[in-house]
Amino acid sequence: MVRHLIVNADDLGLTAGVNNGIFDAHDRGILTSASLFANAPATADAIQRVRFRPSLGIGAHLALVDGTPTLPPVRVPSLVEGDGRFRTSWKPFIAACLRGRVVLDEVEKELTAQIERLRADGIQLTHLDTHKHVHGFPPIFAIVARLAGRFSIPAVRVPYERWSRVWGDGYQRHTARQQRLANAAMLPWAIRDYRTAAAMKVQTPAFVGRAHTGVMSAASLETSLRRLRPGVTELMVHPGYVDAALRQTPTRLLSSRDEEVALLSSTAIRNVVIDEGIQLIRHDRTPSRLPATRSFRHVS
Repeated sequence: MVRHLIVNADDLGLTAGVNNGIFDAHDRGILTSASLFANAPATADAIQRVRFRPSLGIGAHLALVDGTPTLPPVRVPSLVEGDGRFRTSWKPFIAACLRGRVVLDEVEKELTAQIERLRADGIQLTHLDTHKHVHGFPPIFAIVARLAGRFSIPAVRVPYERWSRVWGDGYQRHTARQQRLANAAMLPWAIRDYRTAAAMKVQTPAFVGRAHTGVMSAASLETSLRRLRPGVTELMVHPGYVDAALRQTPTRLLSSRDEEVALLSSTAIRNVVIDEGIQLIRHDRTPSRLPATRSFRHVS
């Protein structure tokens, strides 16, 4: 059975260096898709440049943490702190959700505004996901799935990796193991999210890459590709180049982004895709819609 793979880069629009790395991974490598912030420092740069890359699928990287809202903070008071910015990470946000301190109506208004801003700039969105996977929380996921239907967006990520092996040594292995445990804890939410998506007739490709966020290696990427199951899978990656703006951003993903650009653009990885007969696609061009693949000539 055919294996279709979406290789999706998160964080498009974060900085110019991140944009450069994502576009290089698409132009030179196996990257087929990217998730774009609506209100990040380099969003305008990304929007201008994606117009010259019609083969790159673009989704919305919806943000409810670690940034500023698209709407005026006074319109979404439960989503922001005293400085008018979102909470700094997913942990205080989810804690506030569980305590009933996040107003879901405000969530829907803010996410709607983010989608509308990208659409107003001419972006035809192929999918929805969220920064730091906060839409894994079922009430937030229901909002995102509903917005996908409202705006005719084909797919929504369920940020749960069904299976992953731990590769690497030292820090890499430790980090991958910790991320695998955090992923496993999401299973009850993921079950609810899949049911919600099915009820709303929203596509949810299988998902890989969470356990190796920031610690992807040639070995782990190759093994992930060779172990792909039949059907449609999304591989989440975070390529980019480290620039001064990124160093000032509260993210642990720095040098790993450069390494991922190189991995995704490497001849060895392209040859694995060819050898395995993997068909590279976008979220809006899955077998159930308009089949379209990206292929490479075999390089020996």
